Amino acid sequence: MTIVIDSVRQSDSPLVETIMHGYTVDVGTLTRPAEAHWHMVLSKRPETTELLLVGPWSSAGKINVEPDGEVLWIRFKVGVYMPHLLTRKLLDVETPLPGASGSNFWLKGTTWEFPDYENTDTFLNRMVREELIVLDPVVDRALHDKQLDVSPRTVRHRFLQTTGMSQNQIYQVQRAWQAEALLRQRTPILDVVETAGYYDQPHLTRSLKQFIGFTPTQIQGQPATI
Repeated sequence: MTIVIDSVRQSDSPLVETIMHGYTVDVGTLTRPAEAHWHMVLSKRPETTELLLVGPWSSAGKINVEPDGEVLWIRFKVGVYMPHLLTRKLLDVETPLPGASGSNFWLKGTTWEFPDYENTDTFLNRMVREELIVLDPVVDRALHDKQLDVSPRTVRHRFLQTTGMSQNQIYQVQRAWQAEALLRQRTPILDVVETAGYYDQPHLTRSLKQFIGFTPTQIQGQPATI
Protein backbone atom coordinates (compact mmCIF):
# COMPACT_ATOMS: atom_id res chain seq x y z
CA MET A 1 0.00 0.00 0.00
CA THR A 2 1.51 3.33 -1.04
CA ILE A 3 -1.35 5.63 0.02
CA VAL A 4 -2.96 5.54 3.47
CA ILE A 5 -6.32 7.33 3.85
CA ASP A 6 -6.82 8.45 7.44
CA SER A 7 -10.01 10.49 7.09
CA VAL A 8 -13.00 10.80 4.75
CA ARG A 9 -15.88 13.18 5.41
CA GLN A 10 -18.72 15.07 3.80
CA SER A 11 -18.45 18.79 3.10
CA ASP A 12 -20.75 21.58 4.20
CA SER A 13 -20.86 22.61 0.54
CA PRO A 14 -23.61 21.02 -1.60
CA LEU A 15 -21.19 21.18 -4.55
CA VAL A 16 -18.71 18.74 -3.02
CA GLU A 17 -18.98 14.95 -2.88
CA THR A 18 -16.29 14.14 -0.30
CA ILE A 19 -13.12 15.44 1.32
CA MET A 20 -10.30 12.97 1.98
CA HIS A 21 -6.98 13.23 3.76
CA GLY A 22 -4.08 10.82 3.68
CA TYR A 23 -0.37 10.14 3.31
CA THR A 24 2.01 8.50 0.86
CA VAL A 25 4.32 6.12 2.66
CA ASP A 26 6.56 4.66 -0.04
CA VAL A 27 7.43 4.79 -3.72
CA GLY A 28 5.17 2.93 -6.08
CA THR A 29 2.78 2.86 -9.01
CA LEU A 30 -0.96 2.55 -8.49
CA THR A 31 -3.77 1.71 -10.86
CA ARG A 32 -6.36 4.47 -10.61
CA PRO A 33 -9.86 3.93 -12.00
CA ALA A 34 -11.78 6.06 -14.46
CA GLU A 35 -13.53 8.90 -12.67
CA ALA A 36 -16.54 11.02 -13.66
CA HIS A 37 -15.73 13.58 -10.96
CA TRP A 38 -12.88 16.08 -10.95
CA HIS A 39 -10.80 16.93 -7.90
CA MET A 40 -8.70 19.60 -6.33
CA VAL A 41 -5.71 17.79 -4.86
CA LEU A 42 -3.32 19.43 -2.41
CA SER A 43 0.02 17.65 -2.35
CA LYS A 44 2.48 18.53 0.42
CA ARG A 45 5.96 17.06 0.52
CA PRO A 46 8.99 18.19 2.54
CA GLU A 47 10.35 20.28 -0.33
CA THR A 48 7.19 21.52 -2.05
CA THR A 49 3.44 22.20 -1.82
CA GLU A 50 1.18 22.38 -4.86
CA LEU A 51 -2.52 22.39 -5.69
CA LEU A 52 -3.63 20.36 -8.70
CA LEU A 53 -6.84 20.28 -10.71
CA VAL A 54 -7.22 16.57 -11.49
CA GLY A 55 -9.41 14.70 -13.94
CA PRO A 56 -12.02 13.52 -14.74
CA TRP A 57 -10.47 10.33 -16.15
CA SER A 58 -12.08 8.62 -19.13
CA SER A 59 -10.37 5.26 -18.49
CA ALA A 60 -8.23 3.48 -15.92
CA GLY A 61 -4.54 4.37 -15.80
CA LYS A 62 -1.39 4.44 -13.71
CA ILE A 63 -0.15 7.05 -11.24
CA ASN A 64 3.28 7.29 -9.65
CA VAL A 65 3.43 7.86 -5.90
CA GLU A 66 6.31 9.52 -4.09
CA PRO A 67 6.93 8.91 -0.37
CA ASP A 68 6.62 11.27 2.62
CA GLY A 69 3.68 13.23 1.21
CA GLU A 70 0.48 14.57 2.73
CA VAL A 71 -2.50 14.65 0.38
CA LEU A 72 -5.88 16.40 0.55
CA TRP A 73 -8.53 15.45 -2.02
CA ILE A 74 -11.60 17.62 -2.68
CA ARG A 75 -14.00 15.63 -4.86
CA PHE A 76 -16.60 17.75 -6.64
CA LYS A 77 -20.03 16.49 -7.64
CA VAL A 78 -20.61 15.71 -11.30
CA GLY A 79 -21.98 18.85 -12.94
CA VAL A 80 -19.91 21.25 -10.81
CA TYR A 81 -17.42 23.22 -12.86
CA MET A 82 -15.24 26.33 -12.92
CA PRO A 83 -16.70 28.85 -15.42
CA HIS A 84 -13.27 30.27 -16.22
CA LEU A 85 -11.79 26.77 -16.82
CA LEU A 86 -14.33 24.32 -18.19
CA THR A 87 -14.02 20.72 -17.04
CA ARG A 88 -13.53 19.47 -20.59
CA LYS A 89 -10.07 21.07 -20.42
CA LEU A 90 -9.26 18.99 -17.32
CA LEU A 91 -10.17 15.64 -18.89
CA ASP A 92 -7.39 13.06 -18.48
CA VAL A 93 -4.82 15.58 -17.19
CA GLU A 94 -3.44 17.04 -13.97
CA THR A 95 -3.18 20.84 -14.05
CA PRO A 96 -1.03 22.47 -11.34
CA LEU A 97 -2.12 25.92 -10.22
CA PRO A 98 0.77 28.40 -10.16
CA GLY A 99 2.29 29.07 -6.76
CA ALA A 100 2.42 32.63 -5.44
CA SER A 101 4.56 32.00 -2.34
CA GLY A 102 5.29 29.28 0.17
CA SER A 103 1.71 29.18 1.46
CA ASN A 104 -0.27 30.70 -1.43
CA PHE A 105 -1.25 29.98 -5.02
CA TRP A 106 -2.83 31.88 -7.89
CA LEU A 107 -6.42 31.24 -8.99
CA LYS A 108 -8.07 33.45 -11.60
CA GLY A 109 -5.72 36.35 -10.96
CA THR A 110 -6.06 36.27 -7.15
CA THR A 111 -3.82 34.82 -4.47
CA TRP A 112 -5.32 32.15 -2.26
CA GLU A 113 -3.93 30.42 0.80
CA PHE A 114 -3.49 26.68 0.45
CA PRO A 115 -6.37 24.91 2.25
CA ASP A 116 -5.89 22.21 4.86
CA TYR A 117 -8.20 19.48 6.10
CA GLU A 118 -9.60 21.61 8.92
CA ASN A 119 -10.40 24.76 6.90
CA THR A 120 -11.46 23.16 3.61
CA ASP A 121 -15.10 24.22 4.00
CA THR A 122 -14.08 27.85 4.55
CA PHE A 123 -11.96 27.63 1.41
CA LEU A 124 -14.84 26.12 -0.59
CA ASN A 125 -17.39 28.65 0.70
CA ARG A 126 -15.19 31.46 -0.57
CA MET A 127 -14.98 29.78 -3.97
CA VAL A 128 -18.78 29.55 -4.07
CA ARG A 129 -19.24 33.21 -3.04
CA GLU A 130 -16.88 34.34 -5.76
CA GLU A 131 -18.62 32.00 -8.27
CA LEU A 132 -15.41 30.16 -9.06
CA ILE A 133 -17.35 26.89 -8.79
CA VAL A 134 -20.96 26.52 -9.88
CA LEU A 135 -23.40 23.71 -10.60
CA ASP A 136 -24.81 23.32 -14.11
CA PRO A 137 -28.57 22.92 -13.52
CA VAL A 138 -29.17 21.18 -16.86
CA VAL A 139 -26.54 18.52 -16.16
CA ASP A 140 -27.76 18.10 -12.59
CA ARG A 141 -31.38 17.61 -13.66
CA ALA A 142 -30.38 15.17 -16.41
CA LEU A 143 -28.32 13.08 -13.99
CA HIS A 144 -31.32 12.88 -11.66
CA ASP A 145 -33.71 11.95 -14.50
CA LYS A 146 -35.71 15.14 -14.15
CA GLN A 147 -37.66 16.79 -16.97
CA LEU A 148 -35.66 19.22 -19.11
CA ASP A 149 -36.88 22.20 -21.09
CA VAL A 150 -33.93 22.30 -23.48
CA SER A 151 -33.10 20.32 -26.62
CA PRO A 152 -31.11 17.06 -26.57
CA ARG A 153 -28.39 18.84 -28.52
CA THR A 154 -28.09 21.47 -25.76
CA VAL A 155 -27.93 18.72 -23.12
CA ARG A 156 -25.11 16.98 -25.00
CA HIS A 157 -23.19 20.25 -25.31
CA ARG A 158 -23.61 21.10 -21.64
CA PHE A 159 -22.36 17.68 -20.57
CA LEU A 160 -19.23 17.90 -22.71
CA GLN A 161 -18.46 21.45 -21.58
CA THR A 162 -19.09 21.10 -17.86
CA THR A 163 -18.16 17.45 -17.20
CA GLY A 164 -15.73 16.64 -20.03
CA MET A 165 -17.79 13.53 -20.84
CA SER A 166 -21.05 12.58 -22.48
CA GLN A 167 -23.93 11.45 -20.30
CA ASN A 168 -23.45 7.91 -21.58
CA GLN A 169 -19.73 7.92 -20.71
CA ILE A 170 -20.57 9.02 -17.17
CA TYR A 171 -23.12 6.21 -16.92
CA GLN A 172 -20.54 3.65 -18.10
CA VAL A 173 -18.02 4.80 -15.48
CA GLN A 174 -20.57 4.86 -12.67
CA ARG A 175 -21.84 1.40 -13.61
CA ALA A 176 -18.28 0.04 -13.50
CA TRP A 177 -17.83 1.56 -10.02
CA GLN A 178 -21.09 -0.08 -8.92
CA ALA A 179 -19.93 -3.45 -10.27
CA GLU A 180 -16.57 -3.09 -8.53
CA ALA A 181 -18.28 -2.35 -5.19
CA LEU A 182 -20.48 -5.44 -5.56
CA LEU A 183 -17.49 -7.63 -6.39
CA ARG A 184 -15.60 -6.39 -3.35
CA GLN A 185 -18.63 -7.45 -1.29
CA ARG A 186 -18.08 -10.96 -2.74
CA THR A 187 -21.25 -10.83 -4.83
CA PRO A 188 -21.10 -13.68 -7.39
CA ILE A 189 -19.95 -12.47 -10.78
CA LEU A 190 -23.11 -13.53 -12.63
CA ASP A 191 -25.23 -11.71 -10.05
CA VAL A 192 -23.12 -8.58 -10.65
CA VAL A 193 -23.77 -8.92 -14.39
CA GLU A 194 -27.53 -8.89 -13.77
CA THR A 195 -27.59 -6.24 -11.03
CA ALA A 196 -25.37 -3.75 -12.87
CA GLY A 197 -27.10 -4.29 -16.20
CA TYR A 198 -24.37 -5.89 -18.30
CA TYR A 199 -25.18 -8.14 -21.24
CA ASP A 200 -23.02 -11.02 -20.05
CA GLN A 201 -19.81 -11.81 -18.18
CA PRO A 202 -17.46 -10.87 -21.07
CA HIS A 203 -19.20 -7.47 -21.27
CA LEU A 204 -18.62 -6.98 -17.54
CA THR A 205 -14.98 -8.00 -17.86
CA ARG A 206 -14.30 -5.63 -20.76
CA SER A 207 -15.94 -2.75 -18.91
CA LEU A 208 -14.02 -3.33 -15.68
CA LYS A 209 -10.68 -3.66 -17.45
CA GLN A 210 -11.35 -0.39 -19.29
CA PHE A 211 -12.71 1.67 -16.39
CA ILE A 212 -11.32 0.03 -13.24
CA GLY A 213 -8.14 -1.55 -14.58
CA PHE A 214 -8.80 -5.09 -13.33
CA THR A 215 -10.89 -8.14 -14.18
CA PRO A 216 -13.75 -9.26 -11.91
CA THR A 217 -11.62 -12.09 -10.48
CA GLN A 218 -8.73 -9.73 -9.76
CA ILE A 219 -11.07 -7.28 -8.00
CA GLN A 220 -12.52 -9.97 -5.76
CA GLY A 221 -9.00 -10.90 -4.67
CA GLN A 222 -7.92 -7.37 -3.70
CA PRO A 223 -8.56 -5.04 -0.76
CA ALA A 224 -10.56 -1.84 -1.33
CA THR A 225 -8.80 0.98 -3.19
CA ILE A 226 -8.94 4.73 -2.51
